[in-house]
Amino acid sequence: MPPRLAWLLSSSFVCAALAGPALARQADDTRVDAVVITGSQVRLPPAYAGGQIAKGARVGLLGALDTMDTPFAITSYTEALVRNQQARSIADVLQNDPTVRVSKGFGNFQELYIVRGFPVYSDDMTYNGLYGVLPRQFVAAELVERVDVFRGANAFLNGAAPGGSGVGGAFNLMPKRAPTAALTRFTAGWDGGSQFYGSADVARRFGDNDAYGARANLALRDGETAVDNEKRNLKVVGLGLDRRGDRARFSADLGWQDHHIDAPRPTVTPAGAIPKAPDASENFAQPWAYTDERQLFGAARGEFDLTDAVSAWAAIGGRKGKEDNVLANPTAQPNGTLSAYRFDNVRKDTVVSADAGLRAKFETGSVGHAIVVSAASVSLKSRNAYAFSNFAGFASDLYRPVAAPAPTPNFFVGGSKSDPNVTERSKNQSLAIADTLSVLDGKLLLTAGLRYQDVQTRSYDYNTGARNAAYDGHATTPALAAVFKPSDRISLYANYAEALVPGKVAPAQVNGVVVANAGEILSPFRSKQAEVGAKYDAGAFGGAVSLFRTAQPSEFFETASRRYTDGGEQENKGVELTVYGQPLDGMRLLGGATWLDAKVNRALATSLAGRSPIGVPDFQANLNVEWDVKAAPGLTVEGRVTHTGSQPANAANTVSLDAWTRLDAGARYAFEAGGRPVTLRARIENLAGKDQWIAVGGYPGANYLTLGAPRTLRLSVSTDF
Repeated sequence: MPPRLAWLLSSSFVCAALAGPALARQADDTRVDAVVITGSQVRLPPAYAGGQIAKGARVGLLGALDTMDTPFAITSYTEALVRNQQARSIADVLQNDPTVRVSKGFGNFQELYIVRGFPVYSDDMTYNGLYGVLPRQFVAAELVERVDVFRGANAFLNGAAPGGSGVGGAFNLMPKRAPTAALTRFTAGWDGGSQFYGSADVARRFGDNDAYGARANLALRDGETAVDNEKRNLKVVGLGLDRRGDRARFSADLGWQDHHIDAPRPTVTPAGAIPKAPDASENFAQPWAYTDERQLFGAARGEFDLTDAVSAWAAIGGRKGKEDNVLANPTAQPNGTLSAYRFDNVRKDTVVSADAGLRAKFETGSVGHAIVVSAASVSLKSRNAYAFSNFAGFASDLYRPVAAPAPTPNFFVGGSKSDPNVTERSKNQSLAIADTLSVLDGKLLLTAGLRYQDVQTRSYDYNTGARNAAYDGHATTPALAAVFKPSDRISLYANYAEALVPGKVAPAQVNGVVVANAGEILSPFRSKQAEVGAKYDAGAFGGAVSLFRTAQPSEFFETASRRYTDGGEQENKGVELTVYGQPLDGMRLLGGATWLDAKVNRALATSLAGRSPIGVPDFQANLNVEWDVKAAPGLTVEGRVTHTGSQPANAANTVSLDAWTRLDAGARYAFEAGGRPVTLRARIENLAGKDQWIAVGGYPGANYLTLGAPRTLRLSVSTDF
């Protein structure tokens, strides 16, 4: 065990154990609007002490589970945290998580997340348990009640992610619900540069026993960001309905998001050594570049108790979206000289997603059973077109950007941007069954399950619409897990789980050698994970530690047989530590650390064996502290430190990205004015004003660099009516 880990574990858990009795006596002043029903597909777990995270999360087909009953590593961030930190997107929320790092998509402005050293695309987040429904590139924070973070392989719990990621974890976003008390909240703010912000959050409950609820959210951001000449316009509408019944529970949500950025600062691909990071406020985007995304999406979910022991649920959702981009992501020489060309693309998506299931509880002797049967499906139809300018491109400079005339994108064209053809159809379908056994009066929980999955993909020519290729794969993914609770405060767990990504099609040649099984479609690549962990809950303060190993197969060429197989392997081993809660009255902690040992054991390029994968640091840590100032009632101050270790910046590991650290600070002051509650908030991100590259890659095999945000001041005022 690394010395830093031993010290951090011993100090954290010893202190928690010594303080446990006092912590358990502290009153939790967080108002709870819902009580978790184990396995519920609709109701949410209540907030934990301090209100920043919840006591549990949605765990795939198993529904809502308490953290201490869950044989996996989970964290669920609350709407209160989102609001108090003035988060703009899901990436802002996940900056608090010590196991997650944020990057960007490949050649676009998609928010992308790295968990346990593996990417999770924003395409592959679920919305109230449904894949494919959320906007692809960016999700506004105003839309969410909870951000559930699941760490580890999850093909059994959620099904294979349709975008082909999810090996290291998964994210589920829960839409907002009407609280018990009526809510009418208006917020206005300023967000660095000259960007102004306004939002409205209105909710009511009505009917007998306030069984029905409605909540509406509106938000607008407009103006120049803290990055020079980068202008953002974001419009958001969210509508949510729910019914809280003893036997029947229901929710329905509709969202609309229109997100446009002019001159969005791109990622940079290094040509050799990494250039020195420019001023963090510098914008090396071309002024004619932009990204535009408009998405209409929604979902409905119902749950009904057929008897006291049997319940059924069903959900359906969909998304209709359009993206339009004009991009010029540059390549940088070590001295900062840039070269780029223009890339235009248009994308139109239609997605339908659904799941349904039954849950039954019964006993056989002294053993309790909770059996779940579930079926799920997600289908996508995507229309795409693209156009490139001449690849000879144009020049600029990382430190003294040059505005080049917009080149004509007529060098390499695929389809019509005004009327793109269908270029992709995909359908993922699955059927799962699980049984959770409860023995020793509930102290020991054993879960076993299987999911059969069928993955179908069809691709079509951009210009003619003719079918190019077809992929059909299927697999059965098992899961085994156990939870043992020797006391009310300690939970020990272990699991075996798998992840699935689509297999590859064997090419005709590899390095000039004819492939014997050319054209063969390999079975879905099955990643295998083993994990053990421990969780501690003192009532007001808690923590968890997990040790895991994940082996992800990849394409491999067997020289002797000349066969293309799934014999490649990347192995990621690591330790995660999380702490959270309210260890002292008026003080809240949120943070932890991750140690990773990632290696490529076998690869298509044999020279890469034994190397570390691009963009995976060996250490990363977060710590966020909030303190209510007793000398000034209503005043809360907050500070956060984020550290990420060195990251390999090419496959050969000859170039690395330097370790980086960022400091953020904030304050809020709550008071009454005219009989109305008012909260003033101020937050400075990148307090030290450091200029630093913060991520390398994200898309497998790519090594593009993301520049960190400049020092940014956010101010807002909220009032309730």
